[in-house]
Amino acid sequence: MYSKILIILLVVCFNQNLAYSQNIAIKTNILHDVTATLNVGTECALAQKWTISASFDYNNWEINDRRWKHWKIQPEARYWFCEKFAGHFLGFHAHGGKFNLGNLPFGFKFLGTDFSKLKEDRYQGWFAGAGISYGYAWVISRHWNVEATAGFGYSYCKYDLYPCTQCGEKKEAGKIHHYVGPTQFALNLVYLF
Repeated sequence: MYSKILIILLVVCFNQNLAYSQNIAIKTNILHDVTATLNVGTECALAQKWTISASFDYNNWEINDRRWKHWKIQPEARYWFCEKFAGHFLGFHAHGGKFNLGNLPFGFKFLGTDFSKLKEDRYQGWFAGAGISYGYAWVISRHWNVEATAGFGYSYCKYDLYPCTQCGEKKEAGKIHHYVGPTQFALNLVYLF
């Protein structure tokens, strides 16, 4: 379903902007690449200072009984202060996906979320939310940019709780968590068409 949305977004962008230069971008988040999370993003110009963007992340690894499986889609509308694909921008994003996390060695609490619980139990569920972001794009050459962005927002999470990574019956079902905090953090390598 979500891959179809990304394909439709790409087709719409290519069909509307083929006659113009540098109105379409393909990107990858280098920070996600380091964690072995497959990711791809696309961005299309709508007007001189407005673009729409969508990114998709997927991670399906399990190492030494540590589980960090998830997928996420994050569409975003961006307002550029100078011109599209250069300089400062504000973004308004939505996000959603599924996760299966457990046996992760995090020992901290942040803005009301206790990440240390990921060591003892496994959490499997879905999330949806929205937020705002700020970013900056450095023009490297005619076709290449580097872009940094950080976002803050809200996620509604619904999950089932299991006692360990591989085994056990559900400890609790249908639990709900309201997350407020960082919802986007990226250092993107961008190719412009």
